[in-house]
Amino acid sequence: MSKLRQINDDQLVQRFFDHDYRDRGVVKWQGYYLSDHTAALKKQAKQEAKKYPARTQQSLEEMAQFLSEAYAKGKTVSIQLNERDLNGECLPDIVGKVIGYDDEMVYLEGQRGVAMGEMRNVERGSRR
Repeated sequence: MSKLRQINDDQLVQRFFDHDYRDRGVVKWQGYYLSDHTAALKKQAKQEAKKYPARTQQSLEEMAQFLSEAYAKGKTVSIQLNERDLNGECLPDIVGKVIGYDDEMVYLEGQRGVAMGEMRNVERGSRR
């Protein structure tokens, strides 16, 4: 192929994209969503739509009483934290069996340790 022919082809292609080609934008990608993709997106939207109303602030003594009783009986507790998300909504409860505690922290089975000062409310059972 001669150099002159290549330049003309490049110009032709550039002219096509500049004047004739119409990009359909996002529309062209919509066919690529698979059923498991859309199911996951729906599940995520449903999860994000859940609201967790703020429960009453308990005293440290009340929370310690619930936690020590749950520890002694091997019961599950739901802990609501004072933390809020970016929209000012309460986060989901931390749920699990109490496997240990000390003056500052409570440890739930399968969860991270939770500081007593971060807690807002403790209830028996699961609220998920």
